[in-house]
Amino acid sequence: MAEPRVAEVDNSGRLTHQQIMLILSGLLLGMFLAALDQTIVSAAMRTIADRLNGQTNQAWATTAYLVTSTVSTPLYGKLSDMYGRKKFYLFAISIFLVGSMLSGMANSMEELAAFRAVQGLGAGGLMALAFAIIGDIVPPRERARYQGYFMAVFGISSVAGPVLGGLLAGQDRLLGFDGWRWVFYVNLPIGIVALAVVSRFLNIPHLRQEHKVDYLGAITLVLGVTSLLLVAEQGRTWGWGSGKSVTYYVLGAVLLVAFLIIERRVGDEAILPMKMFRSPVFNVASLMNFILGMGMFGGIICLPLYMQIVKGFSPTKAGLSLLPMMVGIMTVSMASGIITARTGRYKIFPIVGTGVLIAALLGLSRISYTTDYAVLVPLMLMLGAGLGCCMQTLVLATQNAVPPSQMGVATASATFFRSMGGTFGTAIFLTIFFSGAATHITGNVQAASQTPQFQAALRDPANGLIARALRAMAGGSTSQLNDTSFLQHGAMVLREPFLAGFAESMDRVFLVAAFVVLPAFILSFFLKEVKLRMESGLEAQAAERAAAASAVAGNPAPQADERTAAQLGTGTGNDRTAAQLGAGSDGRDR
Repeated sequence: MAEPRVAEVDNSGRLTHQQIMLILSGLLLGMFLAALDQTIVSAAMRTIADRLNGQTNQAWATTAYLVTSTVSTPLYGKLSDMYGRKKFYLFAISIFLVGSMLSGMANSMEELAAFRAVQGLGAGGLMALAFAIIGDIVPPRERARYQGYFMAVFGISSVAGPVLGGLLAGQDRLLGFDGWRWVFYVNLPIGIVALAVVSRFLNIPHLRQEHKVDYLGAITLVLGVTSLLLVAEQGRTWGWGSGKSVTYYVLGAVLLVAFLIIERRVGDEAILPMKMFRSPVFNVASLMNFILGMGMFGGIICLPLYMQIVKGFSPTKAGLSLLPMMVGIMTVSMASGIITARTGRYKIFPIVGTGVLIAALLGLSRISYTTDYAVLVPLMLMLGAGLGCCMQTLVLATQNAVPPSQMGVATASATFFRSMGGTFGTAIFLTIFFSGAATHITGNVQAASQTPQFQAALRDPANGLIARALRAMAGGSTSQLNDTSFLQHGAMVLREPFLAGFAESMDRVFLVAAFVVLPAFILSFFLKEVKLRMESGLEAQAAERAAAASAVAGNPAPQADERTAAQLGTGTGNDRTAAQLGAGSDGRDR
């Protein structure tokens, strides 16, 4: 029997359902690789940090991954617009696998952070390019037909990730290696299959166009964002007003201003073309993505820590305990996609989503170390529902607001702003969490140490491990927070100061996250609802080439500026006019 293959795309640029599904199979494997890694590492991070004696430095491992994945995302988008998606998607998978292998070999938190940075370089292209390719082959109004497959990937990874993360991290040894190292090694077989499938089936037409790569803009962006992240991460150690912190503030700000100047000068060659910001839809959606990224990561990152440190759940149980949030994301995202496909309306979802998200974060800011898990379930469902209303809708609005020839850079920009917000949110909220935990725990220990019950338990030899940690905390040391495994032993009266301190610090994080998301709720009312196109990116580019050919034959097509106004304005133009924005004034696919 002949092997399945992707047939040649006809002149209209339309793909059959079978062709789309073959391409989609490769995209889903790549997305599964990235989605599984996020959930599996999140569930195992507490155990990994304890094994590497770096609980208070765990933010580096998370932040390094987010930094590199964030700053590489715009490059993937721009270069794939110029030279095609397939080669860069294969490159992203390959780099991700190299980073996974190195992360499994780490022997310190510093090494893990460095290797996670390599992994992030690959992850930056996995999600952004997958959504860009879907934008190429499926019209906005029809994407809900295929959205269920993406949600299934996130659903499977949300279940498999925590279970695998907890199971692997809980093993002392597995096939000759520490169990936690398999949290990263498990990516290798999945990634090899993804490489094979993508190589075979991801074949969509692309006419290569030569452009200059904006290397100077990329360098200033990387250095500027990294400078600000360093001070966000180390500010509590250096002192927020110290000379070192101020130096990084100024350096980051200067580099980002230089980046904006460079982007304006290079015009269409820019990593983030400034003309995209002429669209009010793109502006509002980008700012909302940044804000939601901060609030989302700020809220999500503390939940696994709460389940493991405060509730004492195993990594597996902690991961499974987050399923209500994943259910909320999946069901609401699918429902919003179906409604959008039927009605063409989408503005209501970010409004409702941000409002529900704020309510969930405010509810989580009231929990304590004695809060029952049943109380957390509806709050996590609300958190997931709020995110589900916003995530895909904002990407859809961004893609619909730009010319099809800029599908890659626009999709990458949406991912970039969300990831950049998440990167800052992770660094800032973990800093708030651990600095607040140290303060609260120290105060709680000093207060509890005055009671007879506490003193009696402190003298009991059975409580020796936690007693040593308590004496050190009473003396002002916080190094015990590097490894919180001692909280699994000892009398409750001795553990309560720690558990209460961690819970109180998490309350502050959730409260700050709620106020961070508030501006996104206000902005959602200003998001213009541009009419969704009925053509895919490939169809629109084919129409553009046909229009250019018609113009050469003496039947001029509408001017590019007129099409730009129709696309980037209020959406009053017809679908064909909006979609034919094409690749630019020369009419070629870029």
